[in-house]
Amino acid sequence: MTLPLARRREVIAALRNGTVPRKGLEALATGLDRFERAVDEELARCASGGAVFKAVRGEYGAGKTFWARWIQHRAQLAGFATAEVQINETETPLHRMETIYRRAMENLRTRDWDDGAFRTLVGRWFFALEEEVLARPGMDNADASALSTAVSALLEQRLSEVSRTQPSFAAALRRCHQARSRAEHGLEEGLLSWLMGQPHVSADIKRAAGLKGEVDHFMASAFFRGLLAMLQQSGRKGLLLVLDEAETIQRMRGDVREKSLNALRQWIDDIDGGRYPGLYLVVTGTPAFFDGPQGVKRLAPLAQRVHVDFDDDPRWDNTRAVQVRLLPFDHARLCEVGRKVRDLYPATEPDRVRARVSDDLVAALARDVSAGLGGRVGIAPRIFLKKLVASVLDRVDEHADFDPAQHFKLTLDAKELTADERHAAGIERSVDEVELDLSSDDKG
Repeated sequence: MTLPLARRREVIAALRNGTVPRKGLEALATGLDRFERAVDEELARCASGGAVFKAVRGEYGAGKTFWARWIQHRAQLAGFATAEVQINETETPLHRMETIYRRAMENLRTRDWDDGAFRTLVGRWFFALEEEVLARPGMDNADASALSTAVSALLEQRLSEVSRTQPSFAAALRRCHQARSRAEHGLEEGLLSWLMGQPHVSADIKRAAGLKGEVDHFMASAFFRGLLAMLQQSGRKGLLLVLDEAETIQRMRGDVREKSLNALRQWIDDIDGGRYPGLYLVVTGTPAFFDGPQGVKRLAPLAQRVHVDFDDDPRWDNTRAVQVRLLPFDHARLCEVGRKVRDLYPATEPDRVRARVSDDLVAALARDVSAGLGGRVGIAPRIFLKKLVASVLDRVDEHADFDPAQHFKLTLDAKELTADERHAAGIERSVDEVELDLSSDDKG
């Protein structure tokens, strides 16, 4: 797959820093084709007014965040808006719907709108309402007051179901439209911030729309439904929302953990009950979260809803099930993604890079990084790709005389490893002193 040069640079920059690229992952995908048919079917179900809950399990290094970015790309191509929220004990606990909503609005993206997507969505929605009103027979295009009144009435009609349970959403949008038509830019921006769940919006702005307080847990639930209605009325198929790293719930205080697990159960019941038409909700977590004593199993109703029997042979996994598993990287997949990164690398000296960073050298680096992490190949992808980019590809491209087979020795420093990587490496072995020579004749 060919990516534009700017996108290739973004991907490589993220890998150089040891992070998962936000976009462009489709060019690096390995082993995900088995999910394509089920994901496309489920997206189609959401586009027709249904909703889907999907739990994705995988050990550290299996690619849960990668999978989440991959499905977001696929959803955007299908016409969905997407948002990703990292579950965090202090900033985004799962049981605080208002914080989940706020982060989702901050991270809302579509294929066309990468930043400020919510504001753009509201503007497009207002424009579509105005166009519909202006198309009515007898409407005077020059009568701004009549136009505003008619658009407000249509707005109320389109959000009637949401207004019955949370009238503040429609009230804020109505006043926001009036502010836009009157060029009251400060008021419009303040109301948009309030609609996004931002705290500390001035009392004067809220008073202008007859609003009180900040967006709380119960309001946020209704605001998600309002967002889904706006998306569908603006030509979008729905929303794919990823709640990543749900395993952090296990480390929370007991009462917070119970609330979070119950909130997840409530999400599933609301989706099954048709409260979120057009929503595709993805929750990622480790096997310990789904099977361990401090995770899903602590709440029997939740465990029942997400339980799936996994056979010993993953070839027969049901990718349409409510819970799916990601398989850990093996050496072959690690080499495959390494070759893709090398071929994607935006080199100024592409011939030199291709000649000196051979398939054999990529395989040797993959093997040696895995060996440095206690032989656990599944833990290796992040640090392997970081070393491949920053320690090999960059230096080959920059220095004409640098030959990694002769001049590069792999060093794993404890300071650059995550807790899981340090555990795999055996921190007691002074992992920052582990040196491996790529010049070995054994390139297996």
